[in-house]
Amino acid sequence: MNWYAITLAAHVISVIAWMAGSLYLPRLFVYHADAAKGSETSETFKVMERRLLRAIMTPAMIASWLFGLTLAFHFKVVDFSAGWMWLKAVFVILLSGYHGLLARHLKAFAQDRNTKSARYFRAINEIPTVLMIVIVVAVIVKPF
Repeated sequence: MNWYAITLAAHVISVIAWMAGSLYLPRLFVYHADAAKGSETSETFKVMERRLLRAIMTPAMIASWLFGLTLAFHFKVVDFSAGWMWLKAVFVILLSGYHGLLARHLKAFAQDRNTKSARYFRAINEIPTVLMIVIVVAVIVKPF
């Protein structure tokens, strides 16, 4: 068996799942912000958001980190003297921080304490796209 290829595939799959959730959860927040607190719609959003974060996004983030670190340290496919690797690392850490921000917003919605507008959530929905672009360009182009 080609364990390197399997690990790389698992890394890519987990990153895709993490990114999908990172793009979808703030979109749910956009609609949830406009729903009346305590309404059936609001309660439905709470369930959807919690399941997305806990069942898909967080396991996918953990898997992305584990498979990525396995590729870097076990298979030694990364040259840590290369600037692109450090750029990727910084932006993956930023993406992880964004994940934490979404978790805080989810907690606020769960407690009916959200104070952010739908417009705010539309704006932060662009953050993972920018982070992803930098990460992909760094890995594929290796600009430095």
